[in-house]
Amino acid sequence: MSATPPSPAAPATSPASAATTPAGAPVPVARPRAAVVFGVIALVLIGLNLRAGITGASALLHDLQAVLGYGPLVAAIIPSIPTLCFAVAGAATSWLTGRVGVEKAILLALAMLAGGLLLRGIPATGMLVAGTVAGMSGLAVCNVAMPSFIREHFASRTSMMTAVYTVTMTTGGTLTSVAVVPLAQALGSPSAALGSIGIMACAALLGFLPVVLHAHRHSAPAAGSGVPPWPLLRTRKGALLTAIFTLQALLAYALLSWFPYMLTTLGLSASDSGLMFGVMQLVSVPAGVTLIALGSRPGMLRPAFYLVSATMVAGVALLLFLPATLALVPAVLLGFGLGIFPLVMVMISRSGKDTAETTALSTLAQSTGYLLATAGPFGMGMLHSATGGWSLPLALLLGLAVLQMAVAHLLTSRKVK
Repeated sequence: MSATPPSPAAPATSPASAATTPAGAPVPVARPRAAVVFGVIALVLIGLNLRAGITGASALLHDLQAVLGYGPLVAAIIPSIPTLCFAVAGAATSWLTGRVGVEKAILLALAMLAGGLLLRGIPATGMLVAGTVAGMSGLAVCNVAMPSFIREHFASRTSMMTAVYTVTMTTGGTLTSVAVVPLAQALGSPSAALGSIGIMACAALLGFLPVVLHAHRHSAPAAGSGVPPWPLLRTRKGALLTAIFTLQALLAYALLSWFPYMLTTLGLSASDSGLMFGVMQLVSVPAGVTLIALGSRPGMLRPAFYLVSATMVAGVALLLFLPATLALVPAVLLGFGLGIFPLVMVMISRSGKDTAETTALSTLAQSTGYLLATAGPFGMGMLHSATGGWSLPLALLLGLAVLQMAVAHLLTSRKVK
């Protein structure tokens, strides 16, 4: 891979939506305008849900533990469930999309997401855990399948639609993290506020139905198998994409899981901690757009990765040394550092010679990456319980942020194929 993002490969198209050149190569045919509009609406609705269920729980972890009465082990396990589900359920996405197609796989995933999030509204520890497992498993399939959905439906606008998808994802997470604590106070129940997030997932499920119906009517039956993802780990590109995804996911979910709880234990009120949490995520919205625009320019992909990685290093370092009353500074820097996610997703969406290989690379990077990234939120919780402070967990995150910069340097090398 060169130091600039490669041009998107020609999309895989179904017989109903493709023509052939004299050489027999498929070329894309314009989709009906209504199908494009419904596709964009569905993309936005799905994006709004892909962090809301995680950030909403993070903002309420302190209150949920106080009300439901679970101990420190369960408190460390709950924020680790998303990344573990992303690894296990995400690993099956390549097989699932090969069997039923990308659109139907996403529809099934949205049904699981909505059901799981609604289940968390029942005020019991068992329902909280079960609902999180179900919801995050559905979310895992969406995570892995979305790069392929974007490539298949918006092949000529991969960067733009990836930016839309990631911006709406961050926006949904930000709004939820800011609003869920006041909502819990108004409802008198953190569980009820958490369960209400499922309403947005129901809207996404309904909004995606027209896309599935159009695909069912105009596409050929799904092939029986896709590209196996695991052999791609032996390639330099597959290994480095997996490594960068792992590091950014570990850093992101360690922060998304514990940042508001950390500030609360350091002396800020729950509402102020939620506000700082919202600021961190809000900053990541323009950061992601800026980084995609910067990285898409010739010769600027490596500087974009350097910038976002250095900002993450600075944010973790200041969080380690500054008092909680100055949390706004690291919150802004960390928010910019979280902007690496859309940059990585653009690279995945543009990788692979066709949709099947893109799905395989996405499955490899996300399932492996999230499995390893589970150590982030779980390790943060256990180390905090063991040491009674946040110095050691943050020192380890600082080292991983430095390592992320090194991997980004290798990933943007011209030797990556």
